[in-house]
Amino acid sequence: MNVILLSGGSGKRLWPLSNDVRSKQFIKMFKDEEGEYESMVQRVYRQITTTVRDAHVTVATSLTQMSSLHNQIGDDVDVSVEPLRKDTFPAIALAAAYLHDKKKVGEDEPVIVVPVDTFVEDAYYKTLEELADLVNKDNSNITLIGIEPTYATNKYGYIIPDAKDKVSKVKEFKEKPERAKAEEYLKSGALWNSGIFAFKMSYILDKCHSLINFTDYEDLYGKFAELDPISFDYAVLEKESNISVLRYSGDWKDVGTWNTMSEVMSDKVIGKAELDEETENTNVYNELGIPILVMGVKNMVVAASGDGILVTDKERSRSMKPYVEKISSGISIAEKSWGTYKVIDAGNGYLTIKANLKAGSHMSYQSHEFRDESWTVLNGIGRAIVDGEAQLVRPGDVIVMPSGTKHTIIAESEMTLLETQIGAINKKDKQKYDFPEDV
Repeated sequence: MNVILLSGGSGKRLWPLSNDVRSKQFIKMFKDEEGEYESMVQRVYRQITTTVRDAHVTVATSLTQMSSLHNQIGDDVDVSVEPLRKDTFPAIALAAAYLHDKKKVGEDEPVIVVPVDTFVEDAYYKTLEELADLVNKDNSNITLIGIEPTYATNKYGYIIPDAKDKVSKVKEFKEKPERAKAEEYLKSGALWNSGIFAFKMSYILDKCHSLINFTDYEDLYGKFAELDPISFDYAVLEKESNISVLRYSGDWKDVGTWNTMSEVMSDKVIGKAELDEETENTNVYNELGIPILVMGVKNMVVAASGDGILVTDKERSRSMKPYVEKISSGISIAEKSWGTYKVIDAGNGYLTIKANLKAGSHMSYQSHEFRDESWTVLNGIGRAIVDGEAQLVRPGDVIVMPSGTKHTIIAESEMTLLETQIGAINKKDKQKYDFPEDV
């Protein structure tokens, strides 16, 4: 079974913990069976690969999130890399072409698209096996999973089937309705749209070629920047008349906002925080090194990171995106292939970063034209390479790299560095070189 796991969303809805590099699916809010915190993408990937028989998962994600994905899932995961974000239809088209041309998936094989932002029990993903069987046996072009609603809500889109059977044809789709209309839908047997859909490889390839002019995966990748951003729902689903839906009855949550995420967080408080006895139904996630005190509030979310601080009513958190766009001031925390970095101070002509490198990793070999840099080793042992010359570095050592100097550092153990940049700070001011040999 071929599963495309969509994991390329942007980082606005769980600000300030998420950003364009570290999107919501990489924030560790859940606990695995050993009690260790895990992220949304770790949880869903684990559930599918351990629950679904013969599942081959390909993660569709953006280029900026590759380091986070490999750090959390591992280097062996299959990835369809989107050069930039173009919404779900281009992402699925590229992933389908990748599976067909690079992984040699046959045109008669079922392909199932799964969103990453769903919180469910393992049993939910066992349904994917049934979905794959329907793709092989049914004459529908697309087969969906519809969730039997437990209450009327305007949070989700609705599928209107033509019968209340376990598997039935889809009559129409309804976008997030007002509550009164949602109650009418429930009485008629409507289902929540899970965002999971399945089809044969031949169907999705034909559909993609009819909407996009490309020859193969390489050609589509090269043209990706030219594609119009559009969702799979608008591009394909709402124009397709031959669709079936498989009913699922069980706990299901789409955890796209702080409101829904707070319902499934493993702990009410993550990080340094204290809540008084009069505080009710309130969640705190604190990435800062200073404590947060919360007193006498109800139905709130408090989240703090180097990118900002959020204090919001849970229900209002669904409307935060336009406000975040007004105040967002860049990315101060991000994952890289070698580890993580955090901006701790910035001003006119200077920037200070705290970098944590994994043992055995190294930064790229690079130089900068308009700024000087220096590293102060706070912890760990490594080798600094400056203009091809290697030197062993330990805690307390300072390495200076004037503008134009080629430099990198190799972490022999886990390392913590304080990096200072002086000059014209511009992320495009970076020239990369082949990594030096014999160092």
